[in-house]
Amino acid sequence: MDWYMMNCELLATCSALGYLEGDVYHREPDCLESVKDLIRYLRHEDETRDVRQQLGAAQILQNDLLPILVQYPQDKVLFDAIVRLMVNLTQPALLCFGKVPADAASRHHFLQVLSYLQAYKEAFASEKVFVVLSEKLYDLLQLDWEQRQEEDTLLIERILLLVRNVLHVPPDPTEEQGVDGDASVHDRVLWALHISGMDDLLKFLASAQVEQQWALHVLEIISLMFRDQNPEELAALGQGPAGAEHGEDTRELETLRQRELAEKRARALQRPSRHSRFGGSYVLQGLKSIGDRDVVFHKGLHNLKSYSHDLGKEPQRVPRRRQAAPESEPSHRSARNVRLFLRHFCQDFLEGCYNRLMLLVKDQLVREKAQQHDETYYLWATAFFMAFNRRRGFRPELVSETVSVRAFHFIEQNLTKYYEMALMDKKEATTWAHRMHLALKAYQELLRTVQEMDRSPEQAVRDSSQVIKSNIFYLMEYRELFLTLFRKFDETKQPRSFLRDLVETAHLFLRMLERFCRGRASLVVQSKRVRRKKKPRAPAAFTPPPPSTAELEELWAGLAPQLQACLEGKVPLPEDVVPFDAASETPVEEQRAEALLRIQGCLRRSQVPQALRLLRSARDVWPEGDVFGAADAGPPEETRLLREILVAPLPRNPPPEPEEPEDEEEEDEEEEEETVQVSEKEFNFLDYLKRFACAPVVRALVLLLRGYARNSPRTNHCAARLLHRLARDLRMEPLLFQLSLFALFHRLLSDPAAGAHQELVALAKFILGKFFALAATNKKAFVELLFWKNPTAVYEMTKGYSSLQEGEGAPKSRVPPWTPQEEQELRELYWKYKEVEGEDIIAAILAHLPTAGRTRRQVVKQLVRMGLASSARDFPRERKGTRIVLWTQEQEEELTRLFEEFQGSDDVLGNIMKHLTARRSRARVVEKLLGLGLVSERKELYKKRRRKSHGHGPGMAAAGVPGVPAQDSSAEDEDSEEEEEDEEDEVEEGPMEENWAPEEGAGQGLAQRLHQEGLAGPLRWLENCLRRAAGDREEDGVSHPVPLVPLTEENEDAMEDRRFQSLLRQLGLRPPASEQESFWRIPAALTPQQLRRAAASVTHHGPDPSGSPRDLPGPPKCPQDPGPGEGPGWGCGTPTSGDGPEPLSLCPSAEQLPAELGSDSESEEPVPVPVPSPVQSGTKRRRELDSEDEDGGNSAPSPLPPPTGPGLAPAAPCSEEDEEDEDPQPRGRRKRVRCLEEEEEEEEEEG
Repeated sequence: MDWYMMNCELLATCSALGYLEGDVYHREPDCLESVKDLIRYLRHEDETRDVRQQLGAAQILQNDLLPILVQYPQDKVLFDAIVRLMVNLTQPALLCFGKVPADAASRHHFLQVLSYLQAYKEAFASEKVFVVLSEKLYDLLQLDWEQRQEEDTLLIERILLLVRNVLHVPPDPTEEQGVDGDASVHDRVLWALHISGMDDLLKFLASAQVEQQWALHVLEIISLMFRDQNPEELAALGQGPAGAEHGEDTRELETLRQRELAEKRARALQRPSRHSRFGGSYVLQGLKSIGDRDVVFHKGLHNLKSYSHDLGKEPQRVPRRRQAAPESEPSHRSARNVRLFLRHFCQDFLEGCYNRLMLLVKDQLVREKAQQHDETYYLWATAFFMAFNRRRGFRPELVSETVSVRAFHFIEQNLTKYYEMALMDKKEATTWAHRMHLALKAYQELLRTVQEMDRSPEQAVRDSSQVIKSNIFYLMEYRELFLTLFRKFDETKQPRSFLRDLVETAHLFLRMLERFCRGRASLVVQSKRVRRKKKPRAPAAFTPPPPSTAELEELWAGLAPQLQACLEGKVPLPEDVVPFDAASETPVEEQRAEALLRIQGCLRRSQVPQALRLLRSARDVWPEGDVFGAADAGPPEETRLLREILVAPLPRNPPPEPEEPEDEEEEDEEEEEETVQVSEKEFNFLDYLKRFACAPVVRALVLLLRGYARNSPRTNHCAARLLHRLARDLRMEPLLFQLSLFALFHRLLSDPAAGAHQELVALAKFILGKFFALAATNKKAFVELLFWKNPTAVYEMTKGYSSLQEGEGAPKSRVPPWTPQEEQELRELYWKYKEVEGEDIIAAILAHLPTAGRTRRQVVKQLVRMGLASSARDFPRERKGTRIVLWTQEQEEELTRLFEEFQGSDDVLGNIMKHLTARRSRARVVEKLLGLGLVSERKELYKKRRRKSHGHGPGMAAAGVPGVPAQDSSAEDEDSEEEEEDEEDEVEEGPMEENWAPEEGAGQGLAQRLHQEGLAGPLRWLENCLRRAAGDREEDGVSHPVPLVPLTEENEDAMEDRRFQSLLRQLGLRPPASEQESFWRIPAALTPQQLRRAAASVTHHGPDPSGSPRDLPGPPKCPQDPGPGEGPGWGCGTPTSGDGPEPLSLCPSAEQLPAELGSDSESEEPVPVPVPSPVQSGTKRRRELDSEDEDGGNSAPSPLPPPTGPGLAPAAPCSEEDEEDEDPQPRGRRKRVRCLEEEEEEEEEEG
């Protein structure tokens, strides 16, 4: 819709509202529809707010809406629509545009809307309008909560929003230029609000129990009502004679009169006694002009003191980004009758509403029920009403809600948040600074209130003050707050009023803290220290010299008896010694050399059993070449091999070069760990005051004192007292020896009205006297005036500039300097080994450098400084084991040849890795094979498991079992060792057939042996899993693969045992089929009868030491019902303990259990669920495992409790301490989660 059509439609709509004839408004029949059309137009206006501007230019609100509101309040529908439209028209310009626009066009529209809002506010300064609104609001509040409809609640909120919008309109500085005491537009609106009784309704809303929802609306309106008021002046109004109220004005006028009289006297003294027609020209000797000549002065001698080179120059323009931040709002004193009404409002509000309203608002802020930044109204109300109460008789019970340690904490938190946001959000730094100012005012008023409580005649009030001060002085955050604000003060973002309140608050805090410490022998406070721990640097590697031949022969003589005992079997050999790491990327040949070094190390440390076990294990791994002896080597041969390894000069890899310390100029890029250490220490006030002795604090104080003529006497006193503390109490007068401060002193001492600032004059004379006394002994003091100083510079100025270097504070260089002799030796060694090929120059220099303790980095840097090298890149480190990424043509041909050679073997990838010349990781080799097209998918490279011939003898697996006989343990060991070589690609080639069924008694012999070796618990868990799966399949009639998820460390270790896995294969269970699976599964093809036969095969038929019954009946029908033999803790039943029933736990229903890892008992029987397809990602596995951990957190896995029944002792209940000490996540489960995450990372890398 274009502008012309829009204007026509708006004109027609506005004409249909009605017309004003005299003081009577006649509405048209379509008045209600026209109002709704205007609301609709406002809803669809563009970003320039065109509709709003046109309605403002036409003065629709002044000429139509307000007369309709006043004359037709009984029409409820029309009244509601008019209020809706006026709320929309009067909403703040910041809400319409979001922020103050930066471009000129948008800013013009913003200012236009603002001017129309100011015209609306002037129209609302009418008693008739507020009388109608007050009466309507009163009628609505008279309705009971049950009778109040939703439309009534909305109308109450709209009336409050309308009042808020009208009061929110800022004043127009061009129109309101009256003196203090004149009635402004804001004053006239407040007076109309008072005459109509709206202020009484606001107090009722703030105090009524049933009107809690309007707390923030009321607080916002009250804050806008007192926007231009000073609480202390408002409280002092009406106290004493009328002339006392103008005491401050009288003092200001007296100061101006004294300045004027002093200027008149100065001019009279400058006037000569006899007039001279010739003023004269003078040459100022010693003062140079632009050239080399002296300055020629063309005025009288009485003007000589005011001469400056800057006379006649244009002042330098300050960039906008460096201009001082403007004050938020100019101060204005309202009319006396308005201030009297506001004073009575404050008194009534404090006595009946303050504590309750602040409690409600604080609750909404804490529960985050308020809008963003609504806490600023809370901060303003805290500062304003507590100041009014302190100045008006001080009754602490009226502000008890906001006088507490919690109030200090809330304000300190918000102040810190605003400070951090001002540093991060640079564009809105001014807005955050304004909010920070509100929080600082509230903090200052809290301190003043606590100070007034110290003077209270009531002992209880004084005790409360002591408690509050003990808390705020104890915590470090409150003590460090002012230091942080001083150091980060920015005059371009924060106004001077903020600095004024900061100085006054810091002065008050220091005075209270000093008095608090003065009355005590010692004060203990909390101290927080942030420690940044760097990675510990390893000391310079020290390689001990190799032992001599005589020492080795003597060592062998002592080892021979122990070796003979090991060979005869008298000393057992360890079983956990492995000479080969299949997961390592180190080539096989290098691992063989490392195995020789490990054997030699064990012998030299007199660990003969470990050395012999390593020798035999290495012989099995590397049988080729008889490096570790022949396969049938006997004890004499092994003795000879061990002796040769002991005395052999085997090459050892040098230890890694430690990281040398950086120079002071370079940044330390090491990782740091920040830890906050909280401790207690005895507080010293002077030590705390020394923290203020820094340049930012002094600079801020000087900046504030530049406007000493405009400052209040209290502000000047606080700033001067802080400077006096730094100079006199700390004996740091040179800290104030600064040229800008001296220029301020010069202006102060030459001021005719300096008599009104006696404290500043005394400070200036004291500092200047100390400076000239020091300048008599230290001629550099005049140069020091140009710089801001710290305590170190102050110490040097007074004690001497070399005092710190000669004392204990002398800085110590971490790197010892190079002497000329060392530099000459370094130069000779460099030229000696520079031309040697195949040798590291720096390593050779370090080996022959006479001075010990030098590191590689120090030598390299010194060579660069001496000009022998251009940079440190000229000496690269020798990198071992570099990962080769690019493949040459010869390497590709070699890979193709090896693949064709070992294509028919069981382990194609393993054989290729053994014979590959260039060192590659398994993942890179697999990627290259796929890239060359030699294989189409990764499965072709998986190791093929050898299938054994199936016999029918005892202990053998049944026909068709793709497993290994139970008694062939050696073959199983070899197979398992080969499997461990491939950590990434360990997946069985041929998945087990789903239609295979175990025969009765399969695996029974292996199960009995495992039971004797201590695996009774995992076998019992496996038996329960099989029986539970059989019962579930009978009940559901549907079979799904069921994963076996071990939830205890014992069961997980058993699942990793080779013989236990062999038992699972004999029972017909399926291992993980691909990389997407992590757990063994019960195949879906196994029937309940077959599962029960498999469970019977693993049942222990011998004597049971625990005495638990073995002939358990079938599983129950419902997974939540306790099965026979389960006892307490199974399912969702109500187990009993003792004589009476006592419920122990609640279990969710079967439908609420997790999908795959649900377990309804402590013996970890899985719930039958569909198995995810192999193409699913590992994320679901992690999510399912997380759900398992959540279940495990409710009831930690514990061993199977013995069943209760006749002749059986009941299980002892666990105490609460035992339950708390249990780890909610066992170590086995954490290990499994870590394994799953590693599998997913490998899948992402390969993907």
